Amino acid sequence: MMGFALLLHMLAAVVWVGGMFFAYMVLRPTAASLLEPPQRLTLWAGVFGRFFPWVFAAIATILATGYWMVLVFYGGFDAVGLHVHIMVWSGYVMMLLFLHVFFAPYKRLKQAVATADWQAGGKQLAQIRGLVGANLVLGMLVIAIASGGRYLL
Repeated sequence: MMGFALLLHMLAAVVWVGGMFFAYMVLRPTAASLLEPPQRLTLWAGVFGRFFPWVFAAIATILATGYWMVLVFYGGFDAVGLHVHIMVWSGYVMMLLFLHVFFAPYKRLKQAVATADWQAGGKQLAQIRGLVGANLVLGMLVIAIASGGRYLL
């Protein structure tokens, strides 16, 4: 069962961090170079509308499998290494950043697109871009800590 929990945990992390990588490093610069603001903002509102449910599912999976592994297979947080504690707390920060994006600038972006307020939408998209960039960097660090932390810390 430990292998199954770890598999689900890693797949959820790949969906979330990989999705951010694709959006930030591939889709964003392409959309910025090819689309005018109305089309670009409409595209992003649609992309986030499809991606964010996957992020919620990934967060639920990461939390469930992470606590399952620590509590059932490792015997609690006192029994795990520093790298696991860093991973957990970094994950909490990532989750809080995502929740902020979802409930604040993304909500305002959808409203701006619905009312064709492209200037307001652009400001919201810029805020989302910065937060996703920060979350992407943090996610890459969490992956590095998760995969090599026991050997480095």
